Amino acid sequence: MFVHKGLAVAALVASCLTSLSGAAQAGKQLTNEDYAQAEKFMSYNVNPLVYHTVSNPTWLPDGRFWFKDSAADRVTITVVDPVKGVRAPAFDHTKLAAALTTAQPTSRPVTFDPHHLAISDLSLAGQTVTVTVKSGQYRCDLSGVGTCNSITDPAATPRGRGKPKNALDISPDKTKGAFIRDNNLWLRDLATSKETQLTTDGEKDYGYATDNAGWTHSDNPILVWSPDSKHIATFQQDQRKTGDMYLVSTNNGHPTLKAWKYPLVGDKDVTMIERVIIDVDTPKVIRLKMPPDQHRSTLCDDISCRGGSGWDDVQWSDDAKHLAFVSTSRDHKQEWLRVADAATGEIREVMGETTPKFYESGNGKVNWKYLPKSNEILWFSERDNWGQLYLYDLTTGQLKSQITHGDGNVTQVLHIDEKARVIYFLAVGKEKGSDPYFSYYYSIRFDGKGMKLLTPENADHSVTPSDDGRYFVDVYSTATQPQTTVVRDFRGKIAAEVARQDITKLLAAGWVPPVSIIVKGRDGTTDLYGYMFKPTKLDPAAKYPIVNNVYPGPQTGSCGGRGFSAAHGDHQALAELGFIVVCIDGMGTPWRSKAFHEFYFGDLGDDTIPDQIAGMKDLAAKYPFIDLDRAGIYGHSGGGNATASAMFHFPDFFKVGIAESGNHDNREYEDDWAEKWAGLEIKNADGTSNYDSQANQNYAKNLKGHLLLAHGTFDDNVPPNNTLIVVDALIKANKDFDLLMIPNSAHGYGEASQYMTRRRWDYFTRYLAGNTPPYEYEMKSFAAAMAAATGPEDDSQ
Repeated sequence: MFVHKGLAVAALVASCLTSLSGAAQAGKQLTNEDYAQAEKFMSYNVNPLVYHTVSNPTWLPDGRFWFKDSAADRVTITVVDPVKGVRAPAFDHTKLAAALTTAQPTSRPVTFDPHHLAISDLSLAGQTVTVTVKSGQYRCDLSGVGTCNSITDPAATPRGRGKPKNALDISPDKTKGAFIRDNNLWLRDLATSKETQLTTDGEKDYGYATDNAGWTHSDNPILVWSPDSKHIATFQQDQRKTGDMYLVSTNNGHPTLKAWKYPLVGDKDVTMIERVIIDVDTPKVIRLKMPPDQHRSTLCDDISCRGGSGWDDVQWSDDAKHLAFVSTSRDHKQEWLRVADAATGEIREVMGETTPKFYESGNGKVNWKYLPKSNEILWFSERDNWGQLYLYDLTTGQLKSQITHGDGNVTQVLHIDEKARVIYFLAVGKEKGSDPYFSYYYSIRFDGKGMKLLTPENADHSVTPSDDGRYFVDVYSTATQPQTTVVRDFRGKIAAEVARQDITKLLAAGWVPPVSIIVKGRDGTTDLYGYMFKPTKLDPAAKYPIVNNVYPGPQTGSCGGRGFSAAHGDHQALAELGFIVVCIDGMGTPWRSKAFHEFYFGDLGDDTIPDQIAGMKDLAAKYPFIDLDRAGIYGHSGGGNATASAMFHFPDFFKVGIAESGNHDNREYEDDWAEKWAGLEIKNADGTSNYDSQANQNYAKNLKGHLLLAHGTFDDNVPPNNTLIVVDALIKANKDFDLLMIPNSAHGYGEASQYMTRRRWDYFTRYLAGNTPPYEYEMKSFAAAMAAATGPEDDSQ
């Protein structure tokens, strides 16, 4: 066969270049040992190396508090008396474990480990202990040999860690509990187990106290008991016209269809509530005399921000004669504070607020407070660009005064001393020279004078006050300094030291803290904060690809809390494989000014990506070991959305992206989330919509790099159709991409989470670093990882 000499030489050169390119792309062959070194820094491996962590300290009515004290071989439920400065085990752990074991039904035998009792709630009355564990709620008498009796709905079944399914909402006097059965609200007497049906007209999709809207749904009641335990404030939830969402299981034979109510952006009919008060002694239902209300909160995108418990936008007067509540408009732009007569259901509108974009009543906590004793309302507003407290007249609804002033946000009002007229609150951004995300505790008088810092340490403070406000637990730390836990009195004076986090074994294992970073945002002037994770054996002369783990908000940011944590997701683990990993809280995320938080309101397609790019460029200018030509990005849920957005809108900057469970078009997501952050959908005559710019499928044709899309097929938070519409667009645009659908998996992947993590490492190793991952590295099993991260569960056997 005749071949032109010049063509032959050119072909040979091209072949050699191709071979050289392939060799360069192949890079290093990573081993199982390399991945094992990375896995050392996953939470389930580093968390067990940290002792005496204090989380969720809980005050008891007698002025003591309890917490779980972890040591090398056991977890002790510990009670602290701040007055006496004494700490001790809350009860005989061996006796309680044996009593709980005996109390389990023979159909579901369970053995409780006295050294690892997974108790999520606890009350003490002498030798009587009431506990909540995975299998239910139990009242236990430990005066003798120890006996426990279940106080959970007999029809209930276990629902995982935390609150059991059909859990009782216990009255303030601890004598009875309310629960849902067959769409109606019921009452159980805790002493006799006698049950009384409180409502009778509940039906499917029109039930009472229902925790079921969009992504959250359980059998736990949403209600508020009156202080005298004689009335319940709740609602009848109307979903009869709400649209359905469907998922189908993956299995042999006929699949299981899962269908539930799931309102979408733009739907004409969405979930509504009809507010009621129930007189439990009669029983009698008093309907509030007002039209049905939107299923909305002043703070979050569910009526109950705690998920299946509590209802912070509803507050009783001390005499139980009146009920104050705040209604929120569908678009979260308008609030109405109203007061109802508990006997008649008559309504009086007191005051409200309208905002041009969105209203929130705080950061992480509803901050308005009903103060009928002084005939006042404490109100939270960001009207001056910062979260401040205001005092209103309860009768006239007129503003009396502004209480807090200046830069920085009041975030959470934790205690109000009405007699002394002093407010105790958490705030950020008020201490000059401190990280603006650090939380501090303050007191201030109702008249706005005498503001006092109660937690002076330059750290992030997690505070839990006692019910009477005399003391508070202060757990403070930074990303580099472990926790110190103390009890302080209401003046801020330390009353007792409780615990100091011990990270000796963690440091011995080679752990290093993240590097706190400050970079410039897209405007070149705004400081953005975050963390950088480097390989523990960084070669400063080498060049490392950079990976951005993104979450755009707007309800939160990429980096999470500023307190101490042994692990931040898989950031350090991924860094060990030869990457610089960063998180940056961009404009459009909370905790800063109102203008900062509202930055991309109405354009969810922004996703903070311009800030991520600007921050990464700023970081690369400071650290020459960062190779900005090899930039990757990944995220989950909103971060999955942002990852695809980054790959489609900035295809020349981001070379590799992994988008997990993304809400890629928020018109395919629950209504109340996007309608808060982008406003209501406006459909134009030509078929376009103000939501078009946020729909990732509209920009899929721009993809240039490597993109891995992942989603669980049983995701009831962000249904998988969100990813499949992007897949459809990529196919139509003839784009190469990778797809991982995880059968029967929900939003968090569950047992497949370890597999997903390994695939994530493989993808960045292969396509961003140019190395070859080990073949099918086997990470620690999900069950073993969960046990290692949280300790053995009480009823795992």
